[in-house]
Parts: sequence; C-alpha cells; structure tokens
Amino acid sequence: MVKIWNADSGMAILTLQGHADLVFSVAYSPDGKRLASGSKDKTVKIWDVDSGMDILTLQGHADSVSSVAISPDGKFLASGSFDNTVKIWDVDSGMAILTLQGHADRIMSVAISPDGKRLASGYSDNTVKIWDVGSGMAILTLQGHADRVSSVAFLRTANA
Repeated sequence: MVKIWNADSGMAILTLQGHADLVFSVAYSPDGKRLASGSKDKTVKIWDVDSGMDILTLQGHADSVSSVAISPDGKFLASGSFDNTVKIWDVDSGMAILTLQGHADRIMSVAISPDGKRLASGYSDNTVKIWDVGSGMAILTLQGHADRVSSVAFLRTANA
C-alpha cells in the first residue's frame, strides 16, 4: 500500500492499494498527476493521484522492483530490480522500451538526468552505471565504493 500525506497537517490524503507485497519505491510525475510505485511483487504501478485509481500495471521483472524514477518530461519511467536489470517503460502505453543489463547483482536505485538523456543505476556489486537512455548503452561504470550503492541522484543545475 502507498499512502499520500499532507506534510503540513500530518493527515493522510489518499491510500493507494493494489500491490500484492511491500512497496519499495515511489516517484511522482513532473506535473504531480501520476505516481509510480515499485514493489516486491515484481510490478510497477502507475496511479492517478486525483482519483487514486491504478492506471497501469507494468509487468516484466523477474524479481522485486527496488526503485522507480520518472523522466523530467513524464514520458518514460525507469525501474530497477533485484533481477539485475533496469527497464525503461513508455508511461502512456505501459510497454517496455528497453532492458538494460550489465551487472551481476541487484539494482538498488535508479535516477534519470534532468535532461532525460542519461540514467544512473546503483548496484549491490558496489558500482554505479551511467546509461544512455536513447541507445540503452552503458557509458560509464563508476567503481570505488566499499559497499553496495543504495541511492543515486543527478545534480539539477539552473540550466537543466
């Protein structure tokens, strides 16, 4: 279940029910009208925030979905999974566009760059990969962490 809270009043605004297991990650669309959630049930759900309705259920991962991120233009979504893959999804159709592979261990976190052209993924194998979203190719592998990389993010600059 996902709860949406009012941070000023401390009141629950909405409860989204539909996943069959724990929810690990949520991300709002840039316009705030949709919310994506990734779950231990191996699915990503896209919700309409106004109605609380489950718009789409994205299936295709073979293990828990640990992280979700929505592109700055709201057109695509990235999901990272314990199945060692990142999937790029079309938000409107629910179709998987790309599957990014290249790690021997669980994906812990995904983030999309402010321009929507790159994706970062953090892994249990102590590395971060930077991907080109258009081609699905790994651009860089960043090494040097002493333990798994639980969270990744891009810097949002004034001109991005």
